[in-house]
Amino acid sequence: MNLIELGYNPYTEKQWIDKKLTGYVPGRVVAEHRERYVVVTETGEFEAEITGNLRFAAGSRVDFPAVGDWVALSLYDAGVSLIHAVVPRFSGISRQAPGQHGGIQLIAANVDFGLIVQAVDRDFNVNRIERYLTLCYTARVTPVLVLTKTDLISTAALEEKIRKVNARLKIPDIVAVSNLTADGTETLKDLLVKGKTFCLLGSSGVGKSTLVNNLAGKPQMKTNEISGSTGKGKHTTSHRELTVLSNGAILIDNPGMREVGITDAEEGVARTFDEIINLARDCRYKDCTHTGEAGCAVCEAVEQGRLDSSHYANFLRIEREKSYFETSLAERKRKEKMFGKILKNYNKMDVKGRGAVTD
Repeated sequence: MNLIELGYNPYTEKQWIDKKLTGYVPGRVVAEHRERYVVVTETGEFEAEITGNLRFAAGSRVDFPAVGDWVALSLYDAGVSLIHAVVPRFSGISRQAPGQHGGIQLIAANVDFGLIVQAVDRDFNVNRIERYLTLCYTARVTPVLVLTKTDLISTAALEEKIRKVNARLKIPDIVAVSNLTADGTETLKDLLVKGKTFCLLGSSGVGKSTLVNNLAGKPQMKTNEISGSTGKGKHTTSHRELTVLSNGAILIDNPGMREVGITDAEEGVARTFDEIINLARDCRYKDCTHTGEAGCAVCEAVEQGRLDSSHYANFLRIEREKSYFETSLAERKRKEKMFGKILKNYNKMDVKGRGAVTD
């Protein structure tokens, strides 16, 4: 498999040259297992670890390789390699790291399209779709909504759900599929462009792994039966993995996400909630929070029924999360700066530690 078939493009080539990486072997990360990576090159697949220098230079986990990254490798016998550098990404889908205030988890790198997978059964949730849409727009990734399990509802019920989505959101493409009957699979395949990278985004049990298998035409990801009590698939994908489909499209599968925390998503929020942002320009006060101030054009639109109340409520929730994340991030940067100052002062001390610590 050549590099172009793996998604190598002019942007990556320019970064490779600008960063003076031509002495290394280019490879793409296709899987990650607790800081051990599987990387594909033109000569085959290798297990890889990052060098100590790369680990030391990393400012945070976001600087470590992620599935979809292009990396600079040294190859050794027995299929082993070392990662010396991560090529700058043209995009990266990320969320708040679960359980870490102000932390960021990179879901996938160098993604062109985000496939937002949402089941149409009792777990259907437009608010959740809005969250994934915000992640995509923040990463400047084109979203595609994939509605699964369509065999569980009537045609009329499906059309009503699509109408609800269209009434609130502006998504270029919506595709309805059944993993059981394969209805809609060919329509989705037509959207999967050769050489482009598509990342699956969705909660556990919406059928992502089965969808990957149907698109590939053969088992790629392990799946389990549907739970009778919840109506959801028992989630089996435990790690992110990149697959090249037979039509040349590149697909990244992800474990289901219970939390879709918003990070520094100014652009993503502006695009997902553009109607509210436009209304806000007519608010009496520039610093209006849209929570009941006099002269608030957004609240007025909700009261008059011109703005969907659920859309508005979700906007407020995501704005609060974004604000909290930004505050947490600022605090973390302050602590990192303080630690850097301590380390700098320590390095000024003599070998026996008797040097005076200065500001």
